[in-house]
Amino acid sequence: MPQAAPESPALTESGTTSSRDGAAVLTEARRRRSFAVISHPDAGKSTLTEALALHAKAIREAGRADGKAGGKRTVSDWMDMEQARGISITSASLQFTYRDAVINLVDTPGHADFSEDTYRVLSAVDAAVMLVDAAKGLEVQTMKLFAVCKHRGIPLITVINKWDRPGKDALELMDEIQERTGLVPTPLTWPVGIGGDFRGVLDRRTGEYTRFTRTAGGTTIAPEEHMGPEAALEREGDAWTTAVEEAELLEASGADHDLDSFLGGETTPVLFGSAVQNFGVHALLDVLVDVAPSPTPRETVAGDTRPVEAPFSAFVFKMQAGMDTAHRDRLAFARICSGVFERGMVVTSARTGRPFATKYAQQVFGRERTVVDEAFPGDVVGLVNAANLRVGDTLYLDKPVEYPALPTFAPEHFAVMRAKDVSRYKQFQRGVMQLGAEGVVQVLRSDLRGDQAPVLAAVGPMQFEVAEHRMATEFNAPVTLDRLPYEIALRTTQEWVSTLDAQLGVEVLQREDGELLALFPDRWRVTSVRNRLPDAVLEPLVAT
Repeated sequence: MPQAAPESPALTESGTTSSRDGAAVLTEARRRRSFAVISHPDAGKSTLTEALALHAKAIREAGRADGKAGGKRTVSDWMDMEQARGISITSASLQFTYRDAVINLVDTPGHADFSEDTYRVLSAVDAAVMLVDAAKGLEVQTMKLFAVCKHRGIPLITVINKWDRPGKDALELMDEIQERTGLVPTPLTWPVGIGGDFRGVLDRRTGEYTRFTRTAGGTTIAPEEHMGPEAALEREGDAWTTAVEEAELLEASGADHDLDSFLGGETTPVLFGSAVQNFGVHALLDVLVDVAPSPTPRETVAGDTRPVEAPFSAFVFKMQAGMDTAHRDRLAFARICSGVFERGMVVTSARTGRPFATKYAQQVFGRERTVVDEAFPGDVVGLVNAANLRVGDTLYLDKPVEYPALPTFAPEHFAVMRAKDVSRYKQFQRGVMQLGAEGVVQVLRSDLRGDQAPVLAAVGPMQFEVAEHRMATEFNAPVTLDRLPYEIALRTTQEWVSTLDAQLGVEVLQREDGELLALFPDRWRVTSVRNRLPDAVLEPLVAT
């Protein structure tokens, strides 16, 4: 990549300047691997996240995500609701080093009700790991998230998980992946032993056998024993012979890994393993370092791209509060797109044009935090006390830039929120404002309902449970939620508000970003109103 023309030095709050030139930034960027894990709920995302951190020696023992008594909790699932239910309902950012690479792993919510949060995470990564349950294959939520990755051009590495349990035939799974995704699976490892009798894997690149040994509860790294084909045959017998024969069939069909085809979205490398037993995790880390892309220039609103070595820029893809109960601060997760980040620099918000001081910047490991003094493209930085930032905001230094806004999903569930204790109205208002800014729910208002009874709009009903839980525990403002009979929200304009409000079963509310939404109980009512008011502005809210 050609080096950009020299820019003026980066000025920090303390008056110092950045000593990093474009070449140095490029060198650091090439070390970065930023990715997310996508799958259907219960496929093992949080368990895999924990296992990856364990193998990178970022933690000493891996925890459990299933909520079983006596087990150590996962690092990434820090919220008490997550630990109680054994699912991920927030996104968590983990960073660690492996070999000479810096790994930025963003764990996504596991439940379909939080697909909007997952979409935001996928805007902040350069690759994704598609986790497939060996017994269930490609499930509904996996396919929805695959479609997002395909739309965004995110290359996919596939991991067949839970091979230590009975499941589908390996070749059958390869056929399913190709038929349903259109990607050609190119297995890098192949299982020795059927599902439920996992002996190890054949490395198709070297022909060697890697044998796994179980560890107590899967909390520590599983020992690996490497041996050649002859020793593998002597030890595993028919299981090894079958694996070799199936690998030969794959070779004959052209299912061999090619880097250009992978980066071009035509193929997906495949690995077999068991996250809960820490089988195959080491191989996944190696593949991420060897084949996953490093950060590339990012497209801007103006239609051009911002080079990686250009002055600092980043965009906010996640807002989160309640991670530090002692301080109750608000954290903005920002993906660095270009340049070097130095703690203390004063950057500009493209949305407001106002400066933002980065005096308090942290790298977040689950709920644990460490101060970050320097970061590079591909890294995720937590900006503390970010009350004036919103999801989708662009931050830049020196040369102005703005990245495309993150789309908002069309809500399908609606409820009126009211404070149980009117004396805690200030806490109630603060909580509603923060939940809306974080994107936990969409907050809708109208003059008729007033600020005491905002309407919460959600993609899935579990978002209401999170909002209700956080209002009580974080803001000490218990609430009641009364469901509304609406299922459809369409965008409208100010000139149609009074007319639509007068229609039976229709209500118009304003979202906090200024959008006017007309709410309908069902498709039949939408059709009826459109027939009666053919010129009315009723546009769909669709994530593009």
